Amino acid sequence: MKMIPTLLRAMSAALLMIGGAAHARDTTAASPALWQVRDADTTIYLFGTVHVMKPGIDWFDGKVKRAFDASDELVLEIIEPDDPQAIAATMGRLALASDGVKLSDRLTAQARGRYQAAMSANGLPWQTFEMFNPWMSGMLLSVAPLEKMGYKADLGAEKTLRAAAQANGKKVDALETVDQQIGFFAGLPMDQQVQFLNATVDGLPDMEKEFGSLLRTWEKGQPDKLAKMMNESLEATPELARVLLTGRNANWAKWIKARLAQPGTVFVAVGAGHLAGKGSVQDQLKAIGVASTRVTR
Repeated sequence: MKMIPTLLRAMSAALLMIGGAAHARDTTAASPALWQVRDADTTIYLFGTVHVMKPGIDWFDGKVKRAFDASDELVLEIIEPDDPQAIAATMGRLALASDGVKLSDRLTAQARGRYQAAMSANGLPWQTFEMFNPWMSGMLLSVAPLEKMGYKADLGAEKTLRAAAQANGKKVDALETVDQQIGFFAGLPMDQQVQFLNATVDGLPDMEKEFGSLLRTWEKGQPDKLAKMMNESLEATPELARVLLTGRNANWAKWIKARLAQPGTVFVAVGAGHLAGKGSVQDQLKAIGVASTRVTR
């Protein structure tokens, strides 16, 4: 379960996550993977994103930039509110425990000690979060260390794409709402919330190394390797995988199939984990009779 935090960081803008490089470096050219779905009068590009980055990754170029420039519309997972407090308010509203049980009391003694130490180490006073459900602290611990390592949400792919779309007068739409996306976590059974939190805490010591490796794989456009790194750990928790990954992929595949009925060119950008491995959006499209092909140039 050690890689669950990496998966969640990579696939959910609700975590306000993820991307970057393991070390500061000179600008390097990246070639992340890109797919397309098309019929006689519609083309839909599928691009896997990372949601925060450090400077020095030149990914918005080549085939990705050409596909974006050719598109009339950008579709993201969510449209992030301009006011960060809007997301914070939604998270706070959905995260309050309804049963009055303190978060620390949901953990074993050993897990409790590791959790409280991790929160304190990342500038998050654990006492403040005692009345919240475990998924909230899990999400915060998935973000705070990356911020300390120098990763920036403002450099993430979604921010870049949305700014470019707005500058060029392209329509911007979303597959989900903020409430829906946060609700995926808030709706997890309590045992899975605890499992998510414990896995996040356990993965913190290796976060920078693992995240740097994930990013290099994304830059090289290696979705099969990316899937192995990000998704395989969820096989042991099929319900968690269904809620956070494959169920959403199936919904998005249905949206893509329906969108083919409208002429035009659309650039769909979702977390890279959704476009990699078993149960990916491409797999879900194939299951409903829609072919997708890799764009190579």
